[in-house]
Amino acid sequence: MKTLIASALIATAALTGAASAATSTAERATRAIESVLPGTDLSGLSTEQLVAVAGTLENTDGGAAKKAGVTRALIKSLQ
Repeated sequence: MKTLIASALIATAALTGAASAATSTAERATRAIESVLPGTDLSGLSTEQLVAVAGTLENTDGGAAKKAGVTRALIKSLQ
């Protein structure tokens, strides 16, 4: 019985940590996107999509205009 309770507590702690990490990841991704495209509507994107867009932004070569254009096009295609 003690093992079952301990397992449940560990699982709860792990899930709580994962949810917290997802929130902070989404917030970081949102900040990165908004630094290039301020005022962009990101409300329809999931956490995974936000992270993908931020990753694409980070990995796009070129100047600010190119990064903004690629990011804008990707967001539009996901909405």
